[in-house]
Amino acid sequence: MSKARRAAHKPAAERRKKGISNKLQAGLRLIPISLAEEIKHGDSLAEKLLQELQGSGLAFETGDILVVKHKIVSKSEGCIVDLATIRPSPESFAWAKQYGLDARVIELALRESRAVIRRKNGALITETRHGFICANGGVDVSNVDGGRHALLLPVDPDRSARELHRELKRRTKLAIPVLITDTFGRPWREGLVDFCIGVAGMKSLRDDRGRRDPHGYTLHASLEAVADELAATAGLVCGKLNRTPACIIRGFPYQPARGRIRDLLRPAASDLFR
Repeated sequence: MSKARRAAHKPAAERRKKGISNKLQAGLRLIPISLAEEIKHGDSLAEKLLQELQGSGLAFETGDILVVKHKIVSKSEGCIVDLATIRPSPESFAWAKQYGLDARVIELALRESRAVIRRKNGALITETRHGFICANGGVDVSNVDGGRHALLLPVDPDRSARELHRELKRRTKLAIPVLITDTFGRPWREGLVDFCIGVAGMKSLRDDRGRRDPHGYTLHASLEAVADELAATAGLVCGKLNRTPACIIRGFPYQPARGRIRDLLRPAASDLFR
């Protein structure tokens, strides 16, 4: 039997898997997008990013994925709070004083959360209104204005991603998936990693369950969080100190879809650690 005929007799899932493997072997490319100017409330992120790419002699290509740090999204949407307007409760003040923290940030974190998961040794781990488990309700004072204001997470990160996705499509005629990310800590591991908090234009997960590995074993639990993996990959070039709030990932064979962050959030009922 010829190679072509043997290939035709392979299951479709196996042929798709081989196609993914071949594309990955071609290599991934990370293209950082730096912004010289601060993003302000009302700025068009699509316009700012496209201007920067054009000035660098670059452009989006078919198959590209755009990864954006949430801070420029929050700034453009006005998700910023003057800490001078926050009046901490006695509980927040006592907790902050015990660990040398800013009571206003603690108070704001509690307001932005729907549940406190852990509060110990100065660490405040909460569940945000979006369902994210993270420190301080996602409230952040770094890379804002030196501590006078705090940034909140976007109200609806999926909606923010969809709007940027649509605007880029209007301007470039390309359907560029958009991932919005934030930096979270992890249980049992030191160090911070970028996670996806909003998605548009691609599936957040790749489901390999039911496929066979190279040894013939049928996979049962291989549900890969590709949106988080891409977010962490972009984090290698989108640092906190180099004014690089966005990154193009080129060469990853994503699966087009509307996309939603809910697919990545484990329900409390099946969470063994809450």
